[in-house]
Formats: sequence, structure tokens, C-alpha cells
Amino acid sequence: MRTFRNAAAAIALASAALSAPAFADDHGAVDAIEADYDSYLAPLFLHFHKNPELSFLETKTAARMAEELRAVGMEVTEAVGGTGVVGMMRNGDGPLILLRADMDGLPVPEKSGLDYASTAVQIGQDGKEYPVMHACGHDVHITSMVGTARRLAATKDKWSGTIMFVVQPAEERVGGAKAMLEDGLYERFGKPDYALAFHVASAFPTGKITASEGIQYSSADSVDIMVPGIGAHGASPHSGRDPVYIASQIVTALQSIVSREIGPLSPAVITVGSIHSGTKHNIISDRADLQLTVRANDEETRAQLLAAIERIAVNMGKTHGLPDDLPVTVKVSEGTPVTNNDPVLARRLNNMIKRELGEDTFMTFRQRGMGAEDFAYFVADEYGVPGYYFAVGGTPPEAFEAAANGGPRVPSHHSPLFKIAPRESVTLGTRAMVAAVMDLAPAD
Repeated sequence: MRTFRNAAAAIALASAALSAPAFADDHGAVDAIEADYDSYLAPLFLHFHKNPELSFLETKTAARMAEELRAVGMEVTEAVGGTGVVGMMRNGDGPLILLRADMDGLPVPEKSGLDYASTAVQIGQDGKEYPVMHACGHDVHITSMVGTARRLAATKDKWSGTIMFVVQPAEERVGGAKAMLEDGLYERFGKPDYALAFHVASAFPTGKITASEGIQYSSADSVDIMVPGIGAHGASPHSGRDPVYIASQIVTALQSIVSREIGPLSPAVITVGSIHSGTKHNIISDRADLQLTVRANDEETRAQLLAAIERIAVNMGKTHGLPDDLPVTVKVSEGTPVTNNDPVLARRLNNMIKRELGEDTFMTFRQRGMGAEDFAYFVADEYGVPGYYFAVGGTPPEAFEAAANGGPRVPSHHSPLFKIAPRESVTLGTRAMVAAVMDLAPAD
């Protein structure tokens, strides 16, 4: 009997790391995964890339993923946490392993120049129409999940246990993972022994994988600040209270938080991404709205940033004469904690990648920005699920060489110019996921 559950998972993981059998990612396995991409997954990737959908509105993407998972013979449940999909592949006794892929696109007009570029538009939750693009590579993630499912279904003699395939909505809104958990993900399908996910990364060359043995991504909070005003004629500013001026003072003052309140060795970011107010040159509006993204690498700094933002914003309104019945308001509309890899699990799987996919495949992890991930919810302390999140390089090495020699810069994620090499990204992500499952759940 090899059924795992979390009470013993840490002990099992530590001991297994010393004696894990080789997966043998041999030439035949590589050929099979690459052949599957060429014959089956490539058209699927093009379909997903051309038909992206906004967060929590991924109805067609979810339906296609449910169809693909059912096609390999697993039990599939739809509408989990909104548009989320869960597929269960059972293969005897062994650990329950969660594999997650996010599926939402972004409200970005694609300008990549690719012949399969998205021209999709969609009505958002706010009733407005937006261009939509897979500007963060989630089309790679869901295509690779299908590839992983197909490969695991074809090689059931090499692993034993249950795989929970989680197709998650709304990662870009850092709300989909939480919504699925609140809809009873772990109560309905079981609490996993391990949770795994990956992200394609345009900042890394194809053929490379990297993962931390600690912090993988920062926290992120979306903060909305509403600055009320007292409307007036632009020629008589003394007759009102100008919310544009007050908002501008808030923007300037917020920069003092990181530079003067947060310790210099603690990473922190406050970015004002949007400011809107007014309708005409000579009208002082009665409202200004600010939208912020806030990042930190630990929960203490995160709490300190949010408290300081509210203090400064509210008191700036008072400083400039807003009456008590017209206060500045601050609301955190979306947020996700820091994403930390389980150190023991990460060390084991990093070594496995070096051993099975090649020593030169693995890159030493270095945090290069303060991106965030709501995968953190699946591995939150309250659940005690060991998590492993890794990055797969998505840009051909020659693109970096060209950029270094004065050529075009490699586009970042969320850029209209974003593009990656799909074949290399999907196949390497699939190889790594399959290898991880076979390492964590070897056949008897």
C-alpha cells in the first residue's frame, strides 16, 4: 500500500530524495513528446493563442481543456471556482499530485508580428470591450498540460498514484486559485501531497529551467485609491478642492514609503499604474481614481506597505482640506501572498532535472524582478502542501545575442510584442512535468 497523505509527506519526501529512482528521460521519451507536439499539440497551441479570453471569462478555453482531458480518459469536473476545470487521472496507490496550468489572457492588443497573432476582442466584466492577447504565455501552460496528460496516460506502467490536473482561471487577476479553493477544491478532490506548476519565461533562453529553493515570486496587491474633490471652474480653483492636485501629491508621497520607511535590504515596489479624473480642460472634477500595484518579498513588508499607503492617502486628503464627510478611501481589490517553494521538494526536483534532463538544462535561480503568482494559495501554510514552481525558458538564444548586438530587445511579459518559441517551451515544460511525476510517484 503506497497511499500518501500530508501527515507523512515530509518524511517520505526527505527519505525518497536520497533514493529516488531514475526517470530515464531517454531519447525515446524525448522523441515521443516532440512527435506529439508536431502531430497534435502544435495546432492546439495555435488555437489557444488565437482565441485568448479574459480572466474569469475563459468559458471556451475551459470547455476545450475539459474536452482534451476527457479524451485521455480522466474524470473531469467543470465550473470549479467559476470557469476552473479539474481532471483526475487515477493509476493505483501512491501520492496525489496537483498539476496546475493557468489559462487566462490579458487586455492587450497583440503587435508581435506573428502570422498567428490574436485579433480577439471580448467584453470584460466591466462591460467594456477589450483586445485580448496571450501576452504572458498561458497558452504554453495549458498546451503543455495536455501534453503532460497524454504522456502520463501512455506510460502508466512507469508511475503510480493520482494526478489532479487543475486548469485555473484568472491568474492575471490573482483571484482564480483562491476562487477554486473557496469552491472546495481540496474538500471535493482531496488535499494533494505535492503541488507543481511552471511558467514560461521570455527572460530565459529556450532549453533552460530554473527554480528557487525558497522564494519564487513576490506578493502582489492591487490597491484602488479614490480621491474625492469639490468641483469648481478651472478659473476659480479656490472655490473647490482639486482631486487631481491631491492625487498628484499622494503619488509623490507614496514614493517615500519604499525609500524612507522600508529597510534598504527588503525589496519593495509601489507603482501607480493608472490615474483618471475629469472631463474637460476648465473643469475641476469631483473625483480622481488611482490604481496601484504593490510588491513585497515577505508578509511583514507587505503589511507595512499597505498600512503606509492608506495612512499617506487618507491624511493627504485631510492636509488639503477635504471635509470629514469626503474622505480619501483605500481598498485592496486583489492580492496574493509570496510564492515560496518547499525547500526539500525543490532541492529534490532541481537535482532530478539535472540528472534526467541534463546538467546544462538547469540554471541557478536568481530573482530578476517582483513578479507574482497566485499559485501561492494552493501551497499556503494553512494547507501544508509542499509546492514546486519552476520557470521554462521561452526565447531562442539567438534573440538574446541579437539584442546584445544592438538588435531588437527581447519583449517582456505583458507587452504587445510578447512572443516565445512554442515548440521548445511546450515540450520542455512537458518533459519536466512528466519527469517530476515519475520521480515523486514511481511505479512499484
